[in-house]
Amino acid sequence: MVKSVVLLIISLGIILLGAELFTNGIEWFGKKLRLAEGAIGSVLAAVGTALPETMIPIVAFIQGRESHETGVGAIVGAPLMLSTLAFFVTGTSVFIFAASRRRAIRMDVDYVIMGRDLRSFFLVYALAISAMFLPGGRAPRIVVALFLILTYAYYVRQTFCCVTSPSTEHELGPLHFHREAEVPRLRIIVSQVFVALLCIVGGAKLFVVHLEPLARMLGMPELVLSSIIAPIATELPEKFNSITWIRQKKDTLALGNITGAMVFQSSIPPALGLIFTSWVFNAEALAAGFIAIVASMFAWAELTWKKRLSPYTLSAGIIFYLFYIGVYFIFLSK
Repeated sequence: MVKSVVLLIISLGIILLGAELFTNGIEWFGKKLRLAEGAIGSVLAAVGTALPETMIPIVAFIQGRESHETGVGAIVGAPLMLSTLAFFVTGTSVFIFAASRRRAIRMDVDYVIMGRDLRSFFLVYALAISAMFLPGGRAPRIVVALFLILTYAYYVRQTFCCVTSPSTEHELGPLHFHREAEVPRLRIIVSQVFVALLCIVGGAKLFVVHLEPLARMLGMPELVLSSIIAPIATELPEKFNSITWIRQKKDTLALGNITGAMVFQSSIPPALGLIFTSWVFNAEALAAGFIAIVASMFAWAELTWKKRLSPYTLSAGIIFYLFYIGVYFIFLSK
């Protein structure tokens, strides 16, 4: 038990190291490509950290029909965690860093980019979930899948073309792998990003591997482990990256890392699910999808009406997450 606890702490340290290297490296990579902060956070960082967890449904689909339910569960689980728990962690980190006087409570986000991300997420995700009710067999689902892929491609194009407000742009610190260079070479930047992703993926895998036996040793039910603990662990990269950027007062990057991952997770993995599975949801999956959509609309409403996003609204994500847990154990686990 002591060994598992020590290894859990080490794995968290590895993920933290990877998050620091990744956020620093991906900013420099975006600067080399002359991209705005919105594109760096919502596309480069979001897709980079979402790819490891996206492999879960892909592997499940490859393994055969008996693993398809696992793949579908992973597809709906990621948006739920991002729109509730990841928002909560980000909002809470604002309060913590503000209390230590490392930043202000007021967040400086590009509301145009964040609004587009959230709107794209709940519209596309609602379409993906609704596709399970389409009549006519597999052909209509493939059409929807292709539409989801094209929609994400359009989203990426729009994000790259969008000019970030100058007030949300920040100076870059030196590249960790070449701190002496005023402008580091691209190959060194790419090397740092690659090493960072290895740390993030390896640390997250180590965390899950040693969390499961520890949870069982403590007598935690299998239901809690599979539906709550494991999904939280798979979203650690986004959470740690966002905390790092919140500490640096780079709020557009911090939130774009989450909202961009939400857009990716609402389009590409569901497209694969529509193509390779029967795309049938159980009550648990439907509840997770519905709560994720409502939670994202809650944040989008503040962005639309007030042209800003507050840590109070983000922290409210825990309410949606606890509501899902309550619904799950009261109604769905029977």
